[in-house]
Amino acid sequence: MTYSCVQLNDLSDEILLIILKILNNVEVLSSLFNVNKRLNRIVHDSIFTSDLTLLKYLSDDSTYSLPDPLLDRFCSEILPSIDHKIKWFTLESLSMKRILLSTNYPNLNGLGIYNIKMKAALSLFTDAITFTDLFKNQILSFVIEIIDKNCYEPNMNIIIFTNIFKNFPNLKYLNFNPSFICDQYISFNWSSPTIFSSTLLTLHVKVSSVIDCLHLLDGRFNQLHTFYVHTGSAYSRQQSLQINNKEKLPNLKCFSLSSAEQLDLYDEIIIPLLHRMSNLEILMFYFPVSKRKTFIDGNHFKDIVNHMPQLNKFLFNICSFIHLNNKINLPSNEDIQYSFKDFNYNQIISCVNYFRETQCGECHIYSYPYTLRHYYYIRNNFPGGLFKCVRQVSLYDEHPFEHEFFLRIQKSFPLMEKLTLYNKKRQNNKQYRKSKENIEHLSIVEYPYLTNLTLYNTHYDYIEEFLLDTKTCLTNGVYLSLNYKSLKKVTRNFKRNATRINSNKVNRLHISGEFKITEHLKNYFSHAIISNNYYGFI
Repeated sequence: MTYSCVQLNDLSDEILLIILKILNNVEVLSSLFNVNKRLNRIVHDSIFTSDLTLLKYLSDDSTYSLPDPLLDRFCSEILPSIDHKIKWFTLESLSMKRILLSTNYPNLNGLGIYNIKMKAALSLFTDAITFTDLFKNQILSFVIEIIDKNCYEPNMNIIIFTNIFKNFPNLKYLNFNPSFICDQYISFNWSSPTIFSSTLLTLHVKVSSVIDCLHLLDGRFNQLHTFYVHTGSAYSRQQSLQINNKEKLPNLKCFSLSSAEQLDLYDEIIIPLLHRMSNLEILMFYFPVSKRKTFIDGNHFKDIVNHMPQLNKFLFNICSFIHLNNKINLPSNEDIQYSFKDFNYNQIISCVNYFRETQCGECHIYSYPYTLRHYYYIRNNFPGGLFKCVRQVSLYDEHPFEHEFFLRIQKSFPLMEKLTLYNKKRQNNKQYRKSKENIEHLSIVEYPYLTNLTLYNTHYDYIEEFLLDTKTCLTNGVYLSLNYKSLKKVTRNFKRNATRINSNKVNRLHISGEFKITEHLKNYFSHAIISNNYYGFI
């Protein structure tokens, strides 16, 4: 360490700052705090002290506390020395109170709390002595991530959500449950909430349905500037038409609506809601739409943007579905693309599919470059492109996926981690490397980041597609889910050498259906923990 300090002291302050900015602030403070006067002066700079993240992130985005010795040093030495410079804390639940009560923070105005259980989140605002009493009027920005898989209580979420505004009356920014791995939603149970704020400018929230979104936009946050909302379920016509959806929202400049569920009252609810946002500058849509007579296309969007003269950014990813019902003159992909000819916001990609077996039509439109972490229900006519942000992909079609299709998918999603496939049609052009003569006719698809592969509702050809080492190269540590009968057939009762290499790369195997754990099965997936719906993990 002494030698390192000599080397650091030989550098100018400007170069030192450039080097130290590469590290996170906790590393800088823990390594150089009180080493010598010069370094101490530098690490006391607001660059390293105004925003502190006192937690560790795992690869799956979960968090855990700092090691006890490091936490002890921060609470006893470092934080008391820089408490007046700290403006933002990012903490996890176990060490949160200890850090916040270790000293005074006169300029703290932002707080992020991650990986907290439901009961612990409730106690933040209900204990006799809480940190909220100390920072009641200081906190302007607040982030809370409730992760509790064993406790989904909408009423408790409402209590926490309400108490945030009661305890932080000057709040300007709130992000309630920001994590994608968290399924906690707010639901007002069709009754009007009791929350009001004349200071809130930005709100990120997950709600149970669009009805809850309407509740939050009924004027109770009259200064709201930015609103990001994700809905978790569908809603009924009767409940939706009882809520006021006419009051103007003149202060709203940015609106983002996303949903994993199909919005079946899009025209009755979403369109009137948008007509209330005449001063909107940024609009983002990410959801599927059902029960419409026509697809959502560029002509439909013109009606939306004509009500928004200030709009300068429009991002979207929408799948709309229609029932064919023996319709004729159905729009082609060229027709949908042409409807965007006067659209000036982004490059637009469209993909139209008609499924005769289910009598369903689908139109997928999205702005490009693509910004989401998932791309679901890709068909054979997938237009391609490069999607470096996407981590989760699903594939579905009524027509078979050939080997060349998987080559295109891997090239388009090079960082894909999770892949789910639905296809009952057998492949037409099955190819095998039976000799050196035809080796050049088949390229192996490599998935260097794939860790989760789901093949339940598929023809066994696709299990073969992924397990044959002449077709696919899997990475180590794959979680594989599939049907027992198909797996047994493809592996030839767990004796086939051609599928053994990829099978040995599976570390978790989940099999649907009743089956016996044979020695052949255990030896074939020698590195895997095996589970099914009946017996759990083995």
